[in-house]
Amino acid sequence: MLEAGATLTGIMEELGKYRRDNPIDDITSALVNAEIESEKLTQQELASFFVLLVAAGNETTRSALAHSLHTLTQHPDQKARLVEDFEGLAKTATDEIVRWASPVIWMRRTLSRDYTLSGVDLKAGEKVLLFYNSANRDEDVFEDPDVFDVGRTPNEHFGFGAPGPHFCLGSHLAREEITVMWRKLLAAAPSIHSTGEPAQLVSSFVNGTKRLPYSF
Repeated sequence: MLEAGATLTGIMEELGKYRRDNPIDDITSALVNAEIESEKLTQQELASFFVLLVAAGNETTRSALAHSLHTLTQHPDQKARLVEDFEGLAKTATDEIVRWASPVIWMRRTLSRDYTLSGVDLKAGEKVLLFYNSANRDEDVFEDPDVFDVGRTPNEHFGFGAPGPHFCLGSHLAREEITVMWRKLLAAAPSIHSTGEPAQLVSSFVNGTKRLPYSF
């Protein structure tokens, strides 16, 4: 893991230097040339950000896909709906997969100012946790939150973080990856299904799957 991180850091250092002098319309150029209050990202900050983006764009999406295979197996009626009208349900199904799987378990923030949340007084500097599974099954927000529904709408889930500056930068890519994967899978192997229970990743942070047996 350390070797892979060092390799990615080296790649980004080279690319960052090149994009400073040869910018194009891409995220790397935007990052290396962005300036806020006369400050720019250092080379180390840029490399760390790049490694974070690569990891975040990989693990969470593959976790959602593994969860969705097992979940669709457990809900054959919902899978049948998706097979019958994939393009009509692709958008809502993808968001329901993210809501249901909640690949990230929690995220911690530090309060920048005093705030009262749900009747609880919080002070600046205190730490708070957002538990995604809880937010994504809030009965005050979702009708029948414990029901998996590929046509669920509205679906204001927190799978990509709360609205605001911390919203997931890769949300559009993640949605597209999940949609494309299921479009291809159902076209090539519509009978695909899990054949056993998933082996859960032992982690308090990522709701991931290490292994999932399947057949088609």
